[in-house]
Amino acid sequence: MSDDDTKEVDGAAGEESGGKTKKLLLIIIPILLIGVGAGLYFTGTLDSLLGKDKAEAGAEGGEKAEAGAHGEGKDGAHGAASTAAFLDIPDIIVNLQSDDQPHFLRLKVKLELKNEKDLAAVETVVPRVIDQFQTFLREMRMQDLRGTAGIYRLRQELLYRVNIASKPVVVQDVLFQEILVQ
Repeated sequence: MSDDDTKEVDGAAGEESGGKTKKLLLIIIPILLIGVGAGLYFTGTLDSLLGKDKAEAGAEGGEKAEAGAHGEGKDGAHGAASTAAFLDIPDIIVNLQSDDQPHFLRLKVKLELKNEKDLAAVETVVPRVIDQFQTFLREMRMQDLRGTAGIYRLRQELLYRVNIASKPVVVQDVLFQEILVQ
C-alpha cells in the first residue's frame, strides 16, 4: 500500500468515526437536557428561575384567605385541620344473610363533618341515618366483608347512604371505630 492509499483509508475511517460521534452527541445531548430540566422542575429550582414563586405566592395567599373565610382548614378537602366535627352513631348490631348458621355484625362508626353547624344538622336526622345503615347492613353476607376491599366497599356504601339521609348537609367520611363479625 502506498502512502496515498493509507491516507484515503484513514480519511474514510475518520469520517465514519466523526459521523458516529455526531450521531451519539445528537442522542446524548437531548437526553441530558431533559434530565437536567426534570431535575430542576422536581426540585423547584425551575420555578424560582422563571419567577413563578412570587406569582403563585400571591395567588396562594388569596386562596388561603378565602379558605379561612369559609372555615376550611389547611387541607380544605376534608377540612380536618381544626374545624372538623365528629358525630358518634350508636352501635349497630345486625344479622348477616347466611344459609347455614347465623352471623352477626357489630359496627361502631363516627361521621366526619365539615364544621359544628353541620354536626347540629346531622344530629337531628340520626334516626334516619341508622335506618339507612340497618336496611343496608341486613342484606350483607359474610363474603361481602372479607378483606380490605370489602371494608372499603362497606365504607363507601355507608357514606353514600348517610349523605342521602342528611341532605343537604354533606358528610365528609365514615370512620370505623369497631367492626366485629361473628
